[in-house]
Amino acid sequence: MSHRSNQDEFEAFVERVESKLRIALTAVFGQEGGRDAAAASLAYGWEHWDEVSTTDNPVGYLYRVGRSSQRRRKEPTWVAVPEDHTPHVEPGLPVAIGQLSQKQRLAVILVHAYDWERAEVAELAQISVSSVDTHLSRGLSKLRDSLGVETNA
Repeated sequence: MSHRSNQDEFEAFVERVESKLRIALTAVFGQEGGRDAAAASLAYGWEHWDEVSTTDNPVGYLYRVGRSSQRRRKEPTWVAVPEDHTPHVEPGLPVAIGQLSQKQRLAVILVHAYDWERAEVAELAQISVSSVDTHLSRGLSKLRDSLGVETNA
């Protein structure tokens, strides 16, 4: 394949997946870490496009590359909710989200904040849908406990 067609193929891929990749990595690593991880994964993708493009799940592969790039990073930080934020957002939510495991954060944020299907999360994270359901259930339970939300169940 020529360099130009390789570049065109990679650029089309980035246009399709960059937003989802960045959102997913931001869910795990916070705003700054997520941006850095997405940039690192896409840089790796460009450098190794011949290999990456032939995998069964290139975006899942690059998601793992992005996660690996952040191994030495401290815990994620979350931007505080502005006091005048409308509609109302629980001010303790950023801290509570930061206390979830990475997989719980990924499932909760992608499913509930970005309306991803559970199957989309599973494909990206390269885990089963039932694992996504488990992380989602445990994450929501931890959030309820942390924020003092009572359920009528």
